[in-house]
This record gives sequence, C-alpha cells and structure tokens, in this order.
Amino acid sequence: MSNVLFLSVSAHGHVNPTVGLVHELIQRGETVTYFGFEKFRAKIEQTGAVFKTYKENLLLFQDDFAETNEDVLEASAEDFLEMLTDTLRPGKRIIEDVLDQIRGLQFDYVVYTAAFPFGNAIAQILNIPAVASMAILATPAEFMPEGEESSKASSLDSYQAIVQELKEIFDVEMPPDILDCFYCKGDISIIYTSKTFIAHPEYYDDSFKFIGPPIFDRQEKVDFPFEQLEGKTVIYISMGTRVSTIMELYDLFFKSFAGFDAVVVMTAYDVDISQFSIPDNFIVRNYVPQLEVLKYTDVAVTHAGMNSTSDLLYSNVPFVAIPITADQPYMARRAQELGTAIALDFMTVTPELLRASVEKVLADPGYREHIQQISKSFQEAGGYPKAVDEIFKLKEEKER
Repeated sequence: MSNVLFLSVSAHGHVNPTVGLVHELIQRGETVTYFGFEKFRAKIEQTGAVFKTYKENLLLFQDDFAETNEDVLEASAEDFLEMLTDTLRPGKRIIEDVLDQIRGLQFDYVVYTAAFPFGNAIAQILNIPAVASMAILATPAEFMPEGEESSKASSLDSYQAIVQELKEIFDVEMPPDILDCFYCKGDISIIYTSKTFIAHPEYYDDSFKFIGPPIFDRQEKVDFPFEQLEGKTVIYISMGTRVSTIMELYDLFFKSFAGFDAVVVMTAYDVDISQFSIPDNFIVRNYVPQLEVLKYTDVAVTHAGMNSTSDLLYSNVPFVAIPITADQPYMARRAQELGTAIALDFMTVTPELLRASVEKVLADPGYREHIQQISKSFQEAGGYPKAVDEIFKLKEEKER
C-alpha cells in the first residue's frame, strides 16, 4: 500500500475525470491525500480520500473566471497568455502552501491534473514519481488559436522570470514553454481517450497511457422523470459548466426546438432562465444524471468539452457541437472529421441551421455507424483499472 499525493484544480472538466481514478486507487489499497477546492470536497471525500484545500487562489482554474459572456467570447490571445502568466506568479506561495500542509507526511508518488502547473515541480522537490491526469486532448499547438505566436513571444520574459525564481528557491525545472505548464507531463501521463480519436499521434510518446474516457458510475440519486422519455425521440442539450451563463444559447435552443417532435432535455447549470418562456416539450434542470439520460438520447447538442464529448461517443450518441472556448473547437472539429458529429460556429449559428443540423444527424445512419467504431475503441482502452495498472508499473520501476 502506498501514500498518494493528489493535486487538482477548480474546474469541473479537470476534476471529474479524477474521481474515478481516485476511487480505483483506493479500491486497490492506496491511501490518497487530495488537494482541491471546497466545492469538490463531498465528491472527493465520497471516494475515501483525505481532502485538503489550497490557501492560495488559482485564478485560471475557477469555472467562473470569466465575469461576463464577452470575457469568454472576446478574450484575445494576449489576454489569454496574460492570464496564464498571472496564474503562475504565485507559484512560490502555492508550492510552499502544499509543502507546509504535508510536512511530516511521506508520499510514494504524486498524481496531478496536468493543468495544475506545479505538480511536476512538487514531485521533483519530494523526489518521487509523477503521474499526470490529462483531461485536455488537444495538443498545445492545436489548443493555440491562430495568430497567438507573436503574443506568446511577448510573454516569454515574464515567464522566464517565474521559472528562474522557482529554480533558485526549489531547484526545480519548469517546462521551456508557458503552455506546457498547463500540459504538465509526468513520468507517465494518463490520457482519457483512445488512440483512434487522436488527430496527431506523433505527439504522444510511450509515456502517454491511453485509457479511454473517464466513465465512472457515481451512483447518484437524482430525481428525474425518465418515464417521460420512454418511446420518444430525445434531444439532449448540455453546454457544460463554464459557458452555461451565455444567455444567447438558451434563446437559440428554445427557438430551435419549440414544437419539435421530440422531448428536449436541457441543463441550465447555475443560471436563471426565468426570462424565457420554456416550451412544453422541454425538460430543463440545473443538473441531470448525464450517463443515464444518454441511454434514452437519440441526438445531442453540446459545447464539445472533453467530458461531454467522451460521454457521447462512449454512449453511441451522435451530436451537433457548438464549441465556445478552450479545447472545445478542437474536440468539435475532430468529432466532425471522424463522421460522428456536425460542428457549428457559435457566432453564425441560427435556429434554422441548428434545427436542420439536428435533423440531419437524426436521419443519416452514417453518424451512428461512425460513432460505434469510436465507442468500441473507448470500451477496449481499459479504463481506470488500466490507469492504475500503469501507475503501479511505474512505481515498481522506480523502486528497483
């Protein structure tokens, strides 16, 4: 049995994949101390992990870091890189905070969400193996919007000053590129997809362990009228947690599917939509048990976040993607390339276009045929048991 230090961030898209991993580690006899943010405490403690919170705020990883819709839609490359740099500035305090809270404890290896920029540095300080949980499937080059290279160059001096400070204080090596801090590789990196989905396999060396999507039964007890879905065409709409406050989306969805011959299940995560008149064929909830709803779903509309896209592909549900930010454009584009989805541009989509796209996906069996091939590769990838097998293999290699 080993003691595991787990370091996470405060974004649902990065935390949710770790829940099943922590559960599997504990089921296999490991003891896990998990650093995260208060809103995830119950979810993590339910796995049996010891939960600790950071004293420092990690700006980038707050789901609500954007104060307005315009912040999400109109942030420039320069703004984005400035935000990355600002996230790294308190690195000394963040590392010292973690080290202070674990003083006197011994750990055998570190697991961290790859978007946590100091995970590998802390592993270096403790001189123990590092495992990254990688929930972004776009490579840094694919993640970078066009035209960002010049802005990246302008941020280099600030980043190098941070790197030098951490080197002098902790004797750690940070990645040469600022973006690589948020793709923070470990001795091995657990990546939540199959090689079939990846567009550029040449980026991924043998240290990447493909385990398929982060499918984990949380055994949630959620009151939901599943009986209303029986025998009906079901459209499922979810735009995740990060961009769910963009009110134009709800207007788009209501106009697209009011009166449509289907039951429309839609999430409206922590947002007040009382300004809208909700059509009779809609079931709107703050939260729905997604994997259960997908068992009834014929077609979905999604922002193409990694977790939602993976759930849809795994569950054999073709979809229409309306990506907004981050790695969503890559995920949507790749799903369309594989023949499993239609990708639309949020800035130009209309109710007529969205409705026609959903009708096309429903009518064309090719989408479901292609998605079945991806789903098969996901189911054969090994899941969380394979992830823990790979971690144990690394642990044994380092102990020799």
